[in-house]
This record gives sequence, C-alpha cells and structure tokens, in this order.
Amino acid sequence: MTPSPALRLAFDGSGIDGSLFTSVTGLARDTKWLNTPIELWTNAGLGVFAVLMIMGWWRARRSDTTDMTLALAAPVAVVTAFAVAEVVKKIVAEVRPCYSLPHDYFVDACPAPSDYAFPSGHTTVAAGTVAALFLLDRRLSAIAAAFAVLEAFTRVYVGAHYPHDVLGAAAIALPVALLVSWMLGRTAAPLVGRLRAGALRPVLIADPAGAHAASR
Repeated sequence: MTPSPALRLAFDGSGIDGSLFTSVTGLARDTKWLNTPIELWTNAGLGVFAVLMIMGWWRARRSDTTDMTLALAAPVAVVTAFAVAEVVKKIVAEVRPCYSLPHDYFVDACPAPSDYAFPSGHTTVAAGTVAALFLLDRRLSAIAAAFAVLEAFTRVYVGAHYPHDVLGAAAIALPVALLVSWMLGRTAAPLVGRLRAGALRPVLIADPAGAHAASR
C-alpha cells in the first residue's frame, strides 16, 4: 500500500513515546473485557464535562453576577481552547499511531490520514473544562480534573493518541481556557448584570425559596 501524500508529509510522533504507547495498548490487548466500556466512555464521557458546566451555571443562579459571568464564559473558554488546538493540529500534522505502529493493538478504528493526532481533541475539551470551572467552583473543577485524567488515559488505551498528544492537549487547553474565563469574567460582567435584570432573569437568577408564596 502506497502512503498518501498527506501521510508522507505528516510528522511521526512514535519516536517520542511510542514504547509507552505500546505498553498501554498492550494493556488494552490483555484486558479485552474492558475494551467496550472504555471505548464507549472515551466518546460519551465528554457529556460529563457538559453536565459539570451546566451544574456550574445552575449554582451560579443562586450567586452573584461575577459567578454567573464565569459560568456563561465556561463553554466559550472550552470552545476557544478547542479551536486553538485544532490550529495546532493542522500545523504539527502528526500522523496517528495506527499508521506509525500498525502492529500494535488498537481498540479504535484507524481514522483518515488527514485526521491528525497532536493534540488530542477529547483531552482538550476535558482539560479546558477543568480550567474554565477553576475560577467559578473549585470543587466542580476538581471533579472535572479527575474525569479529565480518565479521558486522557482512555484516548491512549483505545490507540487514538500517544501520551504526548494528551499531555500537549492539556498544556494548550489549561492556559487558554483559564485566560478566556478570566478575561470574560472581567469584561462581560456588566452585560450579564443587565441580562439578569431583564427578560433572561428567570434563566440567570434563581428566585429565593418561598418568594412566589410570599407574593400571593
């Protein structure tokens, strides 16, 4: 099989930590009973990070405008981190492990050659959520961090990424998402304050318990 032009031009990251990657995929080969649950989690698990951001918004409804601004900024920060990572992915153009190490064990199907490996998009979303929630709710951020570590591991386990792909994703997503959250928290608060006083009040502010009963 003749490699495609895109594959010939792509960067081969197997020389960085290919042996560690092989060790993890070897674990996947020896724990085939885990393959299906982990393969399901590695994609569906991204929903957990969306739920954590929704929880941040729900809690912020009972807090001040600053917290609500940070809650609304969280998904913007994650999307921004993902966009930055996608630009990096196109620049680095690292070929997926399944092309560089075809004899390793892979749970995931091999994607198209133009679907590059560095950095991991899934891990970018996970790490971006950790950073986006950090300024809002440290407890939610810590929960997100635990799930982010699991998400990063599963990306290597299924054979989709090298370890440096997930570490690189975290190195990009954490500062980008944190910076975006911080900037929006400072600049967008007046706008959110006006929205909380307007038609979006029911979405952005939780009425105190018993308020409706007292108004009857």
